[in-house]
Amino acid sequence: MQIIDLIGQYGGWSWIIAGLILLALELILPGGVLVWLGAAAVVTGIVALFNLAPFSIQWVLFGALSLAGVAAWLGLARRRNLLESDRPLLNLRAAQHMGETLELTEAISDGFGRARLGDSTWRVSGPELPRGARVRVTGYDGTVLKVEAAN
Repeated sequence: MQIIDLIGQYGGWSWIIAGLILLALELILPGGVLVWLGAAAVVTGIVALFNLAPFSIQWVLFGALSLAGVAAWLGLARRRNLLESDRPLLNLRAAQHMGETLELTEAISDGFGRARLGDSTWRVSGPELPRGARVRVTGYDGTVLKVEAAN
Protein backbone atom coordinates (compact mmCIF):
# COMPACT_ATOMS: atom_id res chain seq x y z
CA MET A 1 0.00 0.00 0.00
CA GLN A 2 3.00 2.30 0.32
CA ILE A 3 3.29 2.63 -3.44
CA ILE A 4 -0.36 3.60 -3.79
CA ASP A 5 0.06 6.17 -1.00
CA LEU A 6 3.17 7.51 -2.75
CA ILE A 7 1.29 7.87 -6.03
CA GLY A 8 -1.59 9.56 -4.23
CA GLN A 9 0.77 11.99 -2.47
CA TYR A 10 2.77 13.08 -5.52
CA GLY A 11 -0.08 12.81 -8.01
CA GLY A 12 0.80 13.16 -11.65
CA TRP A 13 4.54 13.36 -11.11
CA SER A 14 4.64 9.81 -9.74
CA TRP A 15 2.82 8.57 -12.86
CA ILE A 16 5.26 10.42 -15.11
CA ILE A 17 8.32 9.10 -13.24
CA ALA A 18 6.91 5.56 -13.35
CA GLY A 19 6.33 5.97 -17.09
CA LEU A 20 9.87 7.19 -17.68
CA ILE A 21 11.21 4.23 -15.70
CA LEU A 22 9.16 1.85 -17.86
CA LEU A 23 10.43 3.56 -21.00
CA ALA A 24 14.02 3.21 -19.75
CA LEU A 25 13.42 -0.47 -18.99
CA GLU A 26 12.34 -0.93 -22.60
CA LEU A 27 15.89 0.00 -23.61
CA ILE A 28 17.26 -2.78 -21.40
CA LEU A 29 14.52 -5.36 -22.04
CA PRO A 30 13.35 -4.73 -25.61
CA GLY A 31 10.10 -6.27 -26.75
CA GLY A 32 7.76 -3.40 -27.44
CA VAL A 33 5.41 -3.90 -24.49
CA LEU A 34 7.04 -1.65 -21.91
CA VAL A 35 6.91 1.27 -24.33
CA TRP A 36 3.12 1.18 -24.25
CA LEU A 37 2.96 0.76 -20.50
CA GLY A 38 5.34 3.70 -20.08
CA ALA A 39 3.41 5.86 -22.52
CA ALA A 40 0.15 5.02 -20.72
CA ALA A 41 1.71 6.03 -17.40
CA VAL A 42 2.99 9.34 -18.82
CA VAL A 43 -0.41 10.17 -20.32
CA THR A 44 -2.09 9.26 -17.03
CA GLY A 45 0.41 11.53 -15.25
CA ILE A 46 -0.44 14.44 -17.51
CA VAL A 47 -4.15 13.89 -16.86
CA ALA A 48 -3.43 13.77 -13.11
CA LEU A 49 -1.34 16.96 -13.21
CA PHE A 50 -4.32 18.88 -14.53
CA ASN A 51 -6.68 17.21 -12.02
CA LEU A 52 -8.86 15.92 -14.84
CA ALA A 53 -9.55 12.55 -13.19
CA PRO A 54 -9.84 11.33 -9.60
CA PHE A 55 -7.29 8.85 -8.27
CA SER A 56 -9.40 5.74 -8.88
CA ILE A 57 -10.14 6.77 -12.48
CA GLN A 58 -6.40 7.27 -13.06
CA TRP A 59 -5.85 3.53 -12.51
CA VAL A 60 -8.67 2.70 -14.92
CA LEU A 61 -7.22 5.12 -17.46
CA PHE A 62 -3.75 3.61 -17.08
CA GLY A 63 -5.11 0.08 -17.50
CA ALA A 64 -7.21 0.97 -20.53
CA LEU A 65 -4.39 2.85 -22.26
CA SER A 66 -1.96 0.03 -21.50
CA LEU A 67 -4.25 -2.64 -22.91
CA ALA A 68 -5.07 -0.56 -25.98
CA GLY A 69 -1.41 0.17 -26.65
CA VAL A 70 -0.25 -3.42 -26.25
CA ALA A 71 -3.16 -4.75 -28.33
CA ALA A 72 -2.43 -2.24 -31.11
CA TRP A 73 1.28 -3.13 -31.02
CA LEU A 74 0.61 -6.88 -31.22
CA GLY A 75 -1.87 -6.39 -34.06
CA LEU A 76 0.61 -4.27 -35.99
CA ALA A 77 3.46 -6.67 -35.31
CA ARG A 78 1.42 -9.64 -36.52
CA ARG A 79 0.31 -7.84 -39.67
CA ARG A 80 3.86 -6.89 -40.54
CA ASN A 81 5.23 -10.31 -39.52
CA LEU A 82 7.56 -8.71 -36.98
CA LEU A 83 7.00 -11.61 -34.59
CA GLU A 84 7.98 -14.28 -37.12
CA SER A 85 11.43 -15.75 -36.89
CA ASP A 86 13.91 -15.93 -39.73
CA ARG A 87 14.55 -19.52 -38.51
CA PRO A 88 11.08 -20.92 -37.75
CA LEU A 89 12.33 -24.51 -37.35
CA LEU A 90 15.05 -23.62 -34.83
CA ASN A 91 13.44 -25.45 -31.90
CA LEU A 92 11.63 -28.05 -34.00
CA ARG A 93 14.45 -30.52 -34.52
CA ALA A 94 12.26 -33.22 -36.02
CA ALA A 95 10.75 -30.82 -38.58
CA GLN A 96 14.24 -29.83 -39.73
CA HIS A 97 14.80 -33.35 -41.07
CA MET A 98 11.76 -33.60 -43.35
CA GLY A 99 12.72 -35.22 -46.67
CA GLU A 100 16.12 -36.48 -45.48
CA THR A 101 17.22 -40.02 -46.25
CA LEU A 102 18.50 -42.17 -43.37
CA GLU A 103 19.76 -45.69 -42.77
CA LEU A 104 18.04 -47.80 -40.13
CA THR A 105 20.31 -48.85 -37.27
CA GLU A 106 17.54 -51.00 -35.80
CA ALA A 107 14.90 -52.79 -37.86
CA ILE A 108 11.37 -51.41 -37.81
CA SER A 109 9.22 -54.04 -36.13
CA ASP A 110 5.82 -53.51 -34.54
CA GLY A 111 5.84 -50.07 -36.17
CA PHE A 112 9.00 -48.70 -34.52
CA GLY A 113 12.75 -48.79 -35.05
CA ARG A 114 15.81 -46.54 -34.84
CA ALA A 115 17.88 -44.56 -37.34
CA ARG A 116 21.09 -42.59 -37.05
CA LEU A 117 20.85 -38.93 -37.98
CA GLY A 118 23.93 -36.78 -37.52
CA ASP A 119 25.35 -37.43 -34.08
CA SER A 120 22.16 -38.85 -32.55
CA THR A 121 19.84 -41.80 -32.87
CA TRP A 122 16.17 -41.13 -33.53
CA ARG A 123 13.17 -43.35 -32.95
CA VAL A 124 11.32 -43.91 -36.21
CA SER A 125 7.92 -45.28 -37.12
CA GLY A 126 6.86 -46.79 -40.39
CA PRO A 127 6.36 -50.03 -42.28
CA GLU A 128 8.29 -53.21 -41.37
CA LEU A 129 11.82 -52.79 -42.75
CA PRO A 130 15.12 -54.57 -42.00
CA ARG A 131 18.18 -53.03 -40.35
CA GLY A 132 20.29 -51.12 -42.89
CA ALA A 133 17.33 -50.20 -45.10
CA ARG A 134 17.27 -46.67 -46.50
CA VAL A 135 14.27 -44.61 -45.40
CA ARG A 136 13.02 -41.09 -46.08
CA VAL A 137 11.54 -38.86 -43.36
CA THR A 138 7.94 -37.98 -44.28
CA GLY A 139 6.68 -36.52 -41.00
CA TYR A 140 7.05 -36.53 -37.26
CA ASP A 141 5.08 -36.99 -34.09
CA GLY A 142 6.89 -35.28 -31.24
CA THR A 143 10.37 -36.79 -31.32
CA VAL A 144 9.43 -39.83 -33.41
CA LEU A 145 10.22 -39.50 -37.11
CA LYS A 146 7.69 -41.02 -39.52
CA VAL A 147 9.49 -42.73 -42.39
CA GLU A 148 8.85 -44.68 -45.57
CA ALA A 149 11.14 -46.83 -47.68
CA ALA A 150 13.43 -44.74 -49.87
CA ASN A 151 13.77 -45.67 -53.56
